[in-house]
Amino acid sequence: LQIFEALGAAAPALAHFSLLVDKDGSALSKRLGSLSVNGFRAAGIEPMAVNSHSALIGTSDAISAYTSLADLVALFDLSKLSRTPSRFDLAELEALNAKLLHALPYEAVSHRLETAGITGGAAFWNAIHGNLSTFAEASVWSEIIRGPIAPKIEDAAFAQAALDCLPPDPWDDQTWSAWTNALKAATGAKGKALFHPLRMAIMGRETGPEMKLLLPLIGRAHVVARLQGHAA
Repeated sequence: LQIFEALGAAAPALAHFSLLVDKDGSALSKRLGSLSVNGFRAAGIEPMAVNSHSALIGTSDAISAYTSLADLVALFDLSKLSRTPSRFDLAELEALNAKLLHALPYEAVSHRLETAGITGGAAFWNAIHGNLSTFAEASVWSEIIRGPIAPKIEDAAFAQAALDCLPPDPWDDQTWSAWTNALKAATGAKGKALFHPLRMAIMGRETGPEMKLLLPLIGRAHVVARLQGHAA
């Protein structure tokens, strides 16, 4: 402050962020290697997730995912900073990272998808981004869609009934509903007994994006092969 005064300049408003502690209350320290940008990058944490968290932790604002630095700048006010230690929880940052990915439009990630060799465009991103924890997981869903994957047939007779009810091309976001309704009428299966074996046969896993969005991306030929127990 004295240097600014000696230079005849107006001193800036100065403040110090509150101490950061971990979820157990122990102080974080760069000397102990508690946190690093390289570590966040390796874990798949998005830059704007780090920016959002670091700009809002210890303030009176709720920690939320922001896609723009300008939006964070507009929130900044020294009066919002707490004088008490701020608790940093990596799980909170990871959850914030997922929320950020869920909010990103296709236009914001199109180049990254192209660089990763992931096709499918906006239809692919809109189908899967709500299930992502990190961007790298997009490649996993791309592989499930394009195949080959090994299907998991829980009931061969049910899989055959599903084949018999499978709608013809072209497929859209109404195909899944039409197919499962027809299969329900044919077999009497409903709820988990209806949906679980289909997911396992088509995706090889129990959970994932909405099937009504995923099914047209996988395509009829792949679905037929997987219901028959073939890797496709």
